[in-house]
Amino acid sequence: MITCQNLEVRAGSRLLMEGVTFRVAAGDKVGLVGRNGAGKTTLTKILAGDNPPAGGTVTISGELGYLPQDPRSGDPEQIASERILSARGIDDVVRRLRQAEVEMASEDPEVSAKGMKRWSRADDEMQAAGGYAAESEAATIAASLGIEERILGQELKTLSGGQRRRIELARILFSQAETLILDEPTNHLDADSIVWLRGFLQQYKGGVILISHDTDLLDATINKVFHLDANRAVIDIYNVGWQPYLKQRQTDEARRKRERLNAENKVKTLTDQANRMKARASGASAAQSMLKRAERISSGIEGERQSDKVAAIKFPSPQACGKTPLMAEDLSKSYGALEIFTSVDLAIDKGSRVVILGLNGAGKTTMLRMLAGVTEPDTGRLIPGHGLKVGYFAQEHETLDTSKTVLQNMQYAAPQLTDSEARSVLGSFLFSGDDAHKPAGVLSGGEKTRLALASLVVSSANVLLLDEPTNNLDPASREEVLAAIRRYEGAIVLVTHDEGAVHALEPDRVLLLPDGDEDLWSDEYADLVSLA
Repeated sequence: MITCQNLEVRAGSRLLMEGVTFRVAAGDKVGLVGRNGAGKTTLTKILAGDNPPAGGTVTISGELGYLPQDPRSGDPEQIASERILSARGIDDVVRRLRQAEVEMASEDPEVSAKGMKRWSRADDEMQAAGGYAAESEAATIAASLGIEERILGQELKTLSGGQRRRIELARILFSQAETLILDEPTNHLDADSIVWLRGFLQQYKGGVILISHDTDLLDATINKVFHLDANRAVIDIYNVGWQPYLKQRQTDEARRKRERLNAENKVKTLTDQANRMKARASGASAAQSMLKRAERISSGIEGERQSDKVAAIKFPSPQACGKTPLMAEDLSKSYGALEIFTSVDLAIDKGSRVVILGLNGAGKTTMLRMLAGVTEPDTGRLIPGHGLKVGYFAQEHETLDTSKTVLQNMQYAAPQLTDSEARSVLGSFLFSGDDAHKPAGVLSGGEKTRLALASLVVSSANVLLLDEPTNNLDPASREEVLAAIRRYEGAIVLVTHDEGAVHALEPDRVLLLPDGDEDLWSDEYADLVSLA
């Protein structure tokens, strides 16, 4: 259970919310909503104990499971299955069992005997903890989230960002925590896994705080809505499900507008009357009283919610280039004994539109990283064409330096810009005033996406490599990205689970991984996008 009293939340000096009081008990399934930058991720970090509040108190009773937008926890050398099992503390027992099994197979009788004793002790601990049933349960959750059995045996450092995130989600769902905080849990999930997650949350008996731009997930699972209104620095609490919330919020906004207009009319009437009475000496006292009354009414007017600002996203005019600005020849990649893909050839022609499809773990992100020059292939090479200028958007935002400020990141991406010009670009992406001096590490997922997109705008790139560019964006910002994709005149290579992004791209070719087959685009491939 989570109880907040008189909570104040800030991002640097900017006030996000104040005087916030709420309680999340067992059975409460809360949709935490609001535009990008309203403070959703900042609030969840405070609730999870990662950051302190600016004021007020947060009280947690029972175990809490927290899935952040950008999970970086876990020893990179740890095996994926052990990472999931660590949620209940049985990963060490499983590890000792596996080590003992190796010793038991030794041809040395002494080593084998010691292995049997160690296995027996570990087995007793496993039985006492109900570990074998738990291990089966963990495997079932992992499979339901599209995590293949071979992935469970790999070290975390060998996994893609999407695989790491699904491992963390499996760990949280396996934890048996009394309260779950899930920040965009459907990122990197295929359609079947999302359906399974909906069912899991519907049956879950504990409390849930859910941030998601997947309205179908919200509609199917939540029974309360906390709306963060960035303009009024408050949380509006609706004790209803998603569809009733949408209707009630419209009603509330209409009521606020009427009340504001009525109050403004009263203020105008009082002010006009006071100004007329000022002209008469006998009316000076009454005029002053009217002005004070008008001032009191003005101070009590609740501001109408302003239209949510949206970043004006426009990809750059591409730098002039040759007919084929980028070619890849005989690319392959393996992690240890695990082969990701082999012998991939690709030619990116000027203005071409290519979608990379494949199941999670097929190497889509790895391929983009190779094309961007971030990851070296095991075999093969990149052949840059005349005038090549690559712009790379990474799904995990690793192109951002989280130790530097928003402005410093922009200046690094575009050193040719003056301070004023860099600030102007950032302002169009809703980073204004003190926001420019915030460390990139404290930004929400949506804000990091906007900053990474802003760096593309000034790049003059003629080949854009986009890895899940619509993740973490609210609907209005997502539409801006889709419109920018439609308008861009250069070449785009796209990796996405978002069918809308593919429709906006209107691809001419598709690259299928891990086989590396290239084909002309047809609508038959569209059905694979959400499954990939």
